Amino acid sequence: MPDPTRLLLWTDAPGPYIEAIATAGLAGRVAVDALARKDTPTQAQRADTEAMLAWGAPPGLLPRMAKLRWAQALTAGVETWLALPDFPPRLILTCARGTHRDSMPENILGALFHLTKPFAAIEQDQKQHRWTRRMAMPLNGQTLGILGLGEIGQEVARLAAALRMRVIGTKRRCSPLPNVAEVFPPDRTDDVLAQSDYVLLLLPATPDTENFMNAARLAKMKPSAYLLNFGRGHLVADADLIAAVEQKQIAGAVLDVFRQEPLPADHPFWGTEGILVLPHIGGGHPTRDKIVAHLFVDNLRRFLDGQPLKEVVDRAAGY
Repeated sequence: MPDPTRLLLWTDAPGPYIEAIATAGLAGRVAVDALARKDTPTQAQRADTEAMLAWGAPPGLLPRMAKLRWAQALTAGVETWLALPDFPPRLILTCARGTHRDSMPENILGALFHLTKPFAAIEQDQKQHRWTRRMAMPLNGQTLGILGLGEIGQEVARLAAALRMRVIGTKRRCSPLPNVAEVFPPDRTDDVLAQSDYVLLLLPATPDTENFMNAARLAKMKPSAYLLNFGRGHLVADADLIAAVEQKQIAGAVLDVFRQEPLPADHPFWGTEGILVLPHIGGGHPTRDKIVAHLFVDNLRRFLDGQPLKEVVDRAAGY
């Protein structure tokens, strides 16, 4: 019998992954080390680890892990991994793409309801014992433009279509999709911006998407439209968005992701009327580790059997 594969679980919550390995019948084929996120792999772990589950890695570490052949990221976005100046060229990186599908679409709908239903204002009225007639705006008949029609975007489209919203959007590989009235290639983003009452950013973080929503693209939106960013903070040119909201070029924005997190207390987003700051709640939920563990164990079996892995990152594309 071959020696077990050395596996490092570099996370503060290794329990669901260890349980999933046992349930899948793989415990006898791997030797598992668990390491807290704040700690650094020991010399022995650096020398012997062949597969790793982790949030990321600091510069200088991965080249010293000579036996490491596969790393499973705990996130869908892998820009911090790919930004490493010494990322080993032969190391296979897989991401947790699709594991936000249960929670993020609901939170995006929550943001749409927040913008159109006056419950927050009514709650403040109640605190003042004040009866104020308020009007809820319908989502029915409104156009939702989704920039980045991946798995999350397509699930949002399904839910939005159930609300009788018209959904359009962009996709790199442009083809018809269920619940989407029209799919545009990325070079026709301006068409989506011009038609949409709500613009949802779900693009990956790549050099091409840096400051994607800048002054020029914000100017293509309707003055009555809202921007929702649940993708990555660097998709938005911060100063341009603040100017667009303050000058009423667009109606406002809901932001769940930022260039620096936690968002610094002195950042102008906090005090800009019309911009709602969310503390990156989009993809998290109490059992997300179990969902990621399901993907991870599927990949672990494939890795041990020499089969192609799922959700392999395309380094050239950046995701």
